Amino acid sequence: MIIIDKFLSALESLNADSNMGGFSENKRWDKRPAIVLMTAAVCLLILNYMKFDTSFYAALKMWFSAFSDTPSADIRQLRQQTFFPLVTQAWWSFWHIVTFVLIPILVVKIFLKDPMKLYGFGLGKFRQHFKWYLLLVAPILCFVVIVSFRDDFSHHYPFYKLAHRSWFDLIAWEILYLLQFVCVEFFFRGFMIQGCRPSFGVNAIFVMIVPYLMLHFTKPWLEASGAIFFGLFLGMLAFYSRTIWGGVMVHVSIALSMDIAALLQTKGLPQQFWP
Repeated sequence: MIIIDKFLSALESLNADSNMGGFSENKRWDKRPAIVLMTAAVCLLILNYMKFDTSFYAALKMWFSAFSDTPSADIRQLRQQTFFPLVTQAWWSFWHIVTFVLIPILVVKIFLKDPMKLYGFGLGKFRQHFKWYLLLVAPILCFVVIVSFRDDFSHHYPFYKLAHRSWFDLIAWEILYLLQFVCVEFFFRGFMIQGCRPSFGVNAIFVMIVPYLMLHFTKPWLEASGAIFFGLFLGMLAFYSRTIWGGVMVHVSIALSMDIAALLQTKGLPQQFWP
């Protein structure tokens, strides 16, 4: 804490000594965007390297090495379990919760000292803007039906490739998957926008769009391209409604429809409850 405070003080002194390149007069430095954006950078870095299967297997190897004489054999046996692939998806979801929710909340409580309702957890003006959320999601749902006939789409979704195996697999996967969108909305439309809002105003939306787009670089190019405009509209709505739940509703509706459409085009819906 002391080191961080000294670092922030040094940055404030640097800002005071700067002539701003002649673009504007010096202003008192607001440390909020620095805290929010550095936190965002660290969280995105952690997520990028911890959400993959390689990090999951590394964690398993460390665990079994500490408590077992045959770690490799134990991991091979574990991989043969029915729900092992679902556990790997739970690992992926877990790190979204840690990096997109828990760490930002700690930063808000410790450094920004703001009430969490300012970051979109309340309903805000959701009712007043509900029609705009519907207007945003309706054409996208129609587009989902159209692109579901493309091979790159139908083979990309669902991410969990055993979702068709049973209703339990599908339901458990969708809970993990949709929970991730609550995390995403809080991180980008709550923490980043509302945290930068006092200093950047509406420009906080455009600051958020860049990392939000980069999060989609592994997706099909149509979805990645659409993330720019999707992030812009969701950012505008979150900015004015001061809630993340409209964005959660939109994301959940689209993600669920994408998974179901892809399953219907390929392996079909599950035929049994338990695998």
